Amino acid sequence: MKILILGAGQVGASVAESLVSEKNDVTVVDMQAERLKDLQSRYDLRTVCGNAAQPETLAEAGAADADILFAVTTSDETNLVACKVAHRIFNVPTRIARIRSTWFASHPQLLEDEGFSVSHAICPEQIVTEYIGKLVDFPEALQVAEFAGGKIDLVAVRAVDGGPLVRHPLGEFGQAFPDIDVKVAAIYRRDAPVELKRETVIRPGDEVFFCAASGNIREVMTHLCERGEPVGRVIIAGGGNIGLRLARSLEGRLNVKVIEANKRRCEYLAGQLSSALVLNADVGNEDLLSDENIEETDLFIAVTNDDQANIMAALLAKRMGARRVIALINRRAYGDLMQGGQIDIAISPAQVTLGSLLEHVRRGDVAAVHSVRRGRAEAIELIAHGDAKTSRVVGRAIRDVELPAGATVVGIIRDGEAIVAERDDHVIAPDDHVVLFVTQKNVIPKLEKLFEVGVGFF
Repeated sequence: MKILILGAGQVGASVAESLVSEKNDVTVVDMQAERLKDLQSRYDLRTVCGNAAQPETLAEAGAADADILFAVTTSDETNLVACKVAHRIFNVPTRIARIRSTWFASHPQLLEDEGFSVSHAICPEQIVTEYIGKLVDFPEALQVAEFAGGKIDLVAVRAVDGGPLVRHPLGEFGQAFPDIDVKVAAIYRRDAPVELKRETVIRPGDEVFFCAASGNIREVMTHLCERGEPVGRVIIAGGGNIGLRLARSLEGRLNVKVIEANKRRCEYLAGQLSSALVLNADVGNEDLLSDENIEETDLFIAVTNDDQANIMAALLAKRMGARRVIALINRRAYGDLMQGGQIDIAISPAQVTLGSLLEHVRRGDVAAVHSVRRGRAEAIELIAHGDAKTSRVVGRAIRDVELPAGATVVGIIRDGEAIVAERDDHVIAPDDHVVLFVTQKNVIPKLEKLFEVGVGFF
């Protein structure tokens, strides 16, 4: 597939890395030559230096025969104009735009073919806000991915000594949850996946991914990790776009405080929020954190646009007694270093956004994609079509489907109802949404081919 990526920032670089690893023909356009030089030194791709909204730049980048265009620069205007030019002049079939402005969400007609010709619009700030919101709902989780409109959740937790199922084999899950369907999708030990067998024992420190109905997630978590109290008090460090969106989403049900260093921004935040308290101070102000009873805070979330400020503020909050801390960290090296240490969760905005972009690249009928473990693995929702004659999955029990190594069926959505695939005798029916966890992304093409419909299905 020939893919054109406009913007070599964090989002563009993450998309490029993922797609190049899957043997796509990728070209990246950006105005900063140094960014492009760095990308080209690391990945097998082509680069073009220039203004992504200019027709001549898009022509040089190969827009005339591109299959998909990702317009993910930091400028809404550039992204929108690029999509329009790509559609009208180069007839690019699929055009995806990163849009920060909230105006377009309430005026979608502006994005249609008569307007800016955007096939799909994404807002990274809103995606990250919703992602953090799920972590607020399940504070012990490392990651939460929704499927079937929230009916099924895939959750990652860190196993701790004392959990009823820790130091026990997977075969005992059925006994522990006689009335709940739960499927262990993957176990990572020392950053490597463990082969899943009935006799596989969960050890303290393991990163366990499991799938269950949303209403049963909390009960399963109590068998693997410490039972935490529900979040009641939240401090958000940083009042930018994500900080504001997050405060808006939480203030109606939680005690929320926002720390912002810029006074004028504080005045704006105060006018936009109803019950959240806005504090004008540096996010790493130790005296302020002490005055605001940081030791009684359930969740401290650092979401400034400065990685180092987020790391230092989160570390300070943790040392001063915050129960759990989350830091927004763009640089992968920083995130890998901090995740699971004193900082409970390190979030990469680019990786959180990546799944929403990959949905439009995956071959076959894809309903949802979630990038997990900082892009190293993936959870994907594929729709099964055809019948027993034309499909290699329809009409077959899960155990009889020839899944590539590293792929596991964790759930099925049928007629709007969610089925957790805790047994391998579930038969896949036409139009089922099949949720799979993939530990090695290089098997994705094999998985897509498996779900293809053979000749004879119309």
